Parts: sequence; C-alpha cells; structure tokens
Amino acid sequence: MVQQFRSLNFINLFYLFLLLLLLRVGLLAAMPEAVNSGFREFFSRLLLNFDLDSYLSPFANLLVAFLVVYAQALWFNQIINKHAILGKATFLPAASYIIVSSVFTPFLSFTPPLLCNFMLLYIFDRILSEYKNSSSVAAMFDLGFLVSLGTLFYFPFVGFLVLLWIALLLFKPFYWREWLSVLVGYLTLVFILGVYYYWNNRLLDFIEIWEPLSSKMPIYINIQVMDYVVLFPIVICVLLSLYYLNINFFKSYVLVRKSFQLAIFIMLIAVFTYYIKSVFRINHFILCAVPVALSLAYYFLHAKKKWVYETLFLTVIAVIIYFQFV
Repeated sequence: MVQQFRSLNFINLFYLFLLLLLLRVGLLAAMPEAVNSGFREFFSRLLLNFDLDSYLSPFANLLVAFLVVYAQALWFNQIINKHAILGKATFLPAASYIIVSSVFTPFLSFTPPLLCNFMLLYIFDRILSEYKNSSSVAAMFDLGFLVSLGTLFYFPFVGFLVLLWIALLLFKPFYWREWLSVLVGYLTLVFILGVYYYWNNRLLDFIEIWEPLSSKMPIYINIQVMDYVVLFPIVICVLLSLYYLNINFFKSYVLVRKSFQLAIFIMLIAVFTYYIKSVFRINHFILCAVPVALSLAYYFLHAKKKWVYETLFLTVIAVIIYFQFV
C-alpha cells in the first residue's frame, strides 16, 4: 500500500477514502448510543444555550468527522507537496494523516480539537508561505486572530499563540512589528468578545474564561499502559523517520529543515497544553496529527526496504482496527 501512495496517481483519492472507511469499521460495527462532542463550551462562551449533540445523531457526528478528516488529509497533502517538504509529490502525507487521525476511538468523533486542526493546517501553510516575504505584519495579525478564534472553540488552542512567535524566530529576522501584530491580532477578538459580554452584563463570566491559564501542570499522571499499546508501531515509524531525517537533515533545503523544526514545536505545544483543559479527554492529542503525520510520511517515502515499511504500514492499520473491537 505504501508503494501505491508514493505516487501522485489520482486513483489514490479513492484509495484514501477506502482507507479512511476501513479505519472506522470497528466503530461502525458497534455504533455508540451517544456522542459527547464537546461543543457545548463553545456555544456557552457565546452565551448561547445550544446543544449540538441533540441535533447530530451519533452516526451524523461520525459522518461529519469522516468528511472533515478526509478534507484535512487532502489539504495537508497539498501543503506538503506545494512547499516540497518531502522532496517529491506524493499522497503519503494524506495517508499518514488519515492513519494518525484514527489511532484512538475518540479521534473518530467530530470534536473541537478536530475542527481546530483546520486552523492549525492554515497556520502551518501560511507560515511556510511567508518565509520569503520581507514583511509579515499582516499575516501575523491574521494568524493571531485565528488562534483567538480557535481558543473559542477549544481553549487549550491558546497555546499555539506561542507557536507564532517561535515561527518568527525560526523563519524571520527580528522585527518588533511582526511580534506585536501577533498579540494585537489575538487581542482583537478577545476585545470584541469582552464587549459582547459587557453588553450582556456578564463581564465576570468573561474573566472566568481565562482562569484555566492559571492551572498548574500536574506532576503525576495516571496512565493505563494497555490503552496506548496502539501507539507502539507508530512510535517505531516515528523513530525510523528521525533516523532518516538525521541522515538527510543538512542535505535538505533550509525551508525543509525549518518546516520539520516547526512541526516539532507544534508537537510539543500540543502535548503540553493538555493540562489547560479542566476535564482531560484523549481527543486533545489529535492536535498532534500534523507533526506525526509528517514524520510518518517522511519515513514511508525514504525507507529503503519494502518488506519493512509495508509490514509496518499494515501493522499500524491492523492494530488500530483491533483496538476498536476490544
């Protein structure tokens, strides 16, 4: 299958659809009676008493998530090929994104973190596009505003405000207007929301929105190891991709090297912002889909031994499906 996705053959659009469907077979076989999407918080921040889950049946929720992941996978694939990050046009980024976005059963639902991946993809693309521009003041304002919008949907997304400043360090010489425009863009929507709360005599509720930022990172985390065995073959692929990346790192173009560095910071921010959410849900880590998928795509494209990478690819798929049934 890897060999098939290595080529930019448009029949792969159909195979990607089948792959996405295959990785949901366990959930389709045992459809949940109810799905808590987590969008209630978004509407409550807009002072609206609206429950999306009462209008979307579990099947409809999963169908929306299916279409969202398919669209995101194709967009991610287009971004990677447009900027020539892998050095070759291929459908491996899309296939890898679909796999990573299907690892855990909670990933298969339509949730705010999944929706925020659209914003994360736009941020990733826009940062790479601004690499050669002399001034990115307007772009950084837009991205700051976008992070603010993502915060409304899913509060831990606020951590990606730091990513924009990290991106400026990686891609641009220091220019204070660009750094300031990130903050101005973010605070613009915050100000508008604050005025909206003030008009509704709910200013104290507006202040409470930001209270999770004062949360302390927990020292001890209770992890059931067996719940994460599904990650084992993916971790192997990631480690192998780091091996190949280390070999080719200084042979690559500057933009390619900086793209992988940016992906690492996306991963770190996505991991370390989990504690901002008062109630932890595993679907938070779907925000790691972009960097992990990029890593898998890099390995599957540069791996030499066919029997190894094809076996790993099929093992990842088999393990994901297996854990949907157990």
